[in-house]
Amino acid sequence: MSHAHPELSAPPPLASGGLRVIPLGGLGEVGRNMTVFEYDGRLLVVDCGVLFPEDHHPGVDLILPDFDAIRDRLDAVEALVLTHGHEDHIGAVPYLLRERRDIPLVGSQLTLALLGSKLREHRIEKPMQAIVSEGDRVSFGPFDLEFVAVNHSIPDALAVAIRTPAGMVLHTGDFKMDQLPLDRRITDLRAFARLGEEGVDLFLTDSTNAEVPGFTTSEKDIAPVLDRVFYSSDQRIIVACFASHVHRVQQVLDAAVEHGRKVAYVGRSMVRNMGIARDLGYLHVPPGTLVDAKELGNMPPEKTVMISTGSQGEPMSALSRIAQRTHNFVSIVPGDTVVLASSLIPGNENSVFRVINGLTKLGAEVVHKSNALVHVSGHASAGELLYCYNIVQPRNVMPVHGEIRHMVANADLARAAGVPDDHVVIAEDGVVVDLVEGRAQVTGKVDCGYVFVDGSSIGDVSESSLKDRRILGEEGFVSVIVVVDSTSGKVISGPEIQARGFAEEEATFDDIRPGIVDALTKAVAEGTTDNYQLQQVIRRVVGRWVGNRLRRRPMIIPVVLEA
Repeated sequence: MSHAHPELSAPPPLASGGLRVIPLGGLGEVGRNMTVFEYDGRLLVVDCGVLFPEDHHPGVDLILPDFDAIRDRLDAVEALVLTHGHEDHIGAVPYLLRERRDIPLVGSQLTLALLGSKLREHRIEKPMQAIVSEGDRVSFGPFDLEFVAVNHSIPDALAVAIRTPAGMVLHTGDFKMDQLPLDRRITDLRAFARLGEEGVDLFLTDSTNAEVPGFTTSEKDIAPVLDRVFYSSDQRIIVACFASHVHRVQQVLDAAVEHGRKVAYVGRSMVRNMGIARDLGYLHVPPGTLVDAKELGNMPPEKTVMISTGSQGEPMSALSRIAQRTHNFVSIVPGDTVVLASSLIPGNENSVFRVINGLTKLGAEVVHKSNALVHVSGHASAGELLYCYNIVQPRNVMPVHGEIRHMVANADLARAAGVPDDHVVIAEDGVVVDLVEGRAQVTGKVDCGYVFVDGSSIGDVSESSLKDRRILGEEGFVSVIVVVDSTSGKVISGPEIQARGFAEEEATFDDIRPGIVDALTKAVAEGTTDNYQLQQVIRRVVGRWVGNRLRRRPMIIPVVLEA
């Protein structure tokens, strides 16, 4: 089966009575999840998340789904369903609501509460909301929605069954099947089986851990490891995790109480999210446990714990600033223990190891996933996915949420569980899949790129400008200014050369000046008078010289002035 779709053209009009599925993010990457369903001219959107930039996205803050495919049809959107409150599923909602403010938002209590604080930051007034729980069934236009409890690394996650006259779609969202979760809320396999009996025509399943054999470790297995860390540490403990990982924070709070330590949150998003979780009853904080982070300096270090953001090495996060010794009131002393209680998101490895090295250099003992069981995944492994395929027995399967290798592994599991090969669809962002008369097939492709948020600007950064930034950051730049006589074409001033990003002395470039003059003189003698062509001559000469002499490929900015 081919997994690439470069030859696809725009999809034909949707067949009468058919359901169209358009993934705008989350297929081929871990993040930026957004899927659009279309029936009878009406649209339903499931999730609207962000992707966090990697090292090859210099200066980029966030990456959004591309709304272009539905931008001129936003008035047809019946609702936006949010499966859970992680940034890669809700982070782009404010940007979509800027384009249409009154899209109804549908999600669980915690999900909408976390989103609400985000919308306030974006100064977006509270939009229309429908709080739903597992077992609820609501309709928006032609879409009849039923919600199913699923277990994930954040409370209150939901799968959604979407019934239309074209058939039923079951979208798992992110999920796993922890049989002993901290909140006792397990993935509702009875509901999955009941929906399977009714007939699931298209099953969209989380692919993130499809390559991992067996079953995902239970959250409760982390508790003994945390207990050992607390028992063996006689100084301060700093635990870094996602600002939305309520279960992990609960485990740290429980361990702190057990060992007689006070707890402080560090990082704005951690303080905000845990406040919301406590207010809504998802986080239980024993009285007298929490203190303000600025009070920690007055307490014995062996009696304190900090719960911090920054487990992914984000440059401006609390943990990164602590590692760089730039945090305004927290500094590491030898003997402190730092626990990175989260997974490594693909692409963040260098940033995380940079933080680990920085903390280790300051004398901290760093406990992380590679040397202790301080994190378990929030996603179903291969054994759990096979369970689901056997219970649901879907007619068609479309793996979602994951890189291509994850989705291919998930598709292999579906086939192993008996789904016919030609009923397993591997799509990528922008690839359109139509469910018509019980059969799901790829029918075309819509334009669907990355939309970069850079400071306050959205979509102004292109791939070519990112390439320029990478060259500037890695290879430096050289500017060359030459003044030529407008009549004779002879060089009368310069070349004036400035270079940045080179350790060499400016005098290094003295050797190339005569070469630039000779090349320009020759070009003029051969009849070249156009400034742009003369600039290209300079670019070629300098590029060749810098490449041979300094083994670099800098950005070269030639300027030719006439006098």
